[in-house]
Amino acid sequence: MLYLVATPIGNLGDITLRALETLRTVDYIASEDTRKTGRLLKHFDIQKPQIPFHEHNEARAGGRIFSLLQQGQSVAIVTDAGTPGISDPGFTLVRRAAQEGVEVTMIPGPTGLIMAVVLSGLPIHSFTFRGFPPRKGGPRQRFLAVDKASPHTLIFYESPFRLTAFLTDALTVYGDRPAALANDLTKLYEKVDRGTLSSLLAAVQGVALKGEYIVVIGGATDDDKAVDEEDDDHENEAHEDGDHEEMADNQ
Repeated sequence: MLYLVATPIGNLGDITLRALETLRTVDYIASEDTRKTGRLLKHFDIQKPQIPFHEHNEARAGGRIFSLLQQGQSVAIVTDAGTPGISDPGFTLVRRAAQEGVEVTMIPGPTGLIMAVVLSGLPIHSFTFRGFPPRKGGPRQRFLAVDKASPHTLIFYESPFRLTAFLTDALTVYGDRPAALANDLTKLYEKVDRGTLSSLLAAVQGVALKGEYIVVIGGATDDDKAVDEEDDDHENEAHEDGDHEEMADNQ
């Protein structure tokens, strides 16, 4: 049996009883970071052999994991924190298990994106999780623009080293929408700032940022769509004027 086990994103008290039971009974634990998982296991007095399983060895380690499963061994997958498969390794194993008929289940638990969107105060009846955006400005703006007209609340993960650049690009692409910035959820200095993209950008500029960040941005409204349509009309008019001038020159 393959188990995907969600682990705390900060506060160790958030681990579930079922997660502890599973980690104590499986034969192996496949870990994104064996050092971090080792600290978690030590805290709860769990001793199990670990298999490194991360984005750089996913194919090779996945082969070893499936070899163990085919031998009748049980394996638990854990990531640095939170739910395996969400912006972390795990998806490829679930897909392979489904293809090969290997039994797989999940031990649900903490995940940062759900906590962030609920605490944001923005609509949560429908939302889109976009994960980590590209690191560079051009690709990042194109990545953001995919959801420019979406009415759904948008959720992004971002590094503290790129947060200012991300907010700058988000403001450029979406306009000054309502947003929230969640930092170090469940940890000692947990913080959720709410406002507009411009106010959040102003708050982080020139500040030494640390920890994990989740950015939640309101979806497009009818007013946003009207502005976009007006901008498109102006662009079309400009193109038409340019075409008329070119025709006149040719005559």
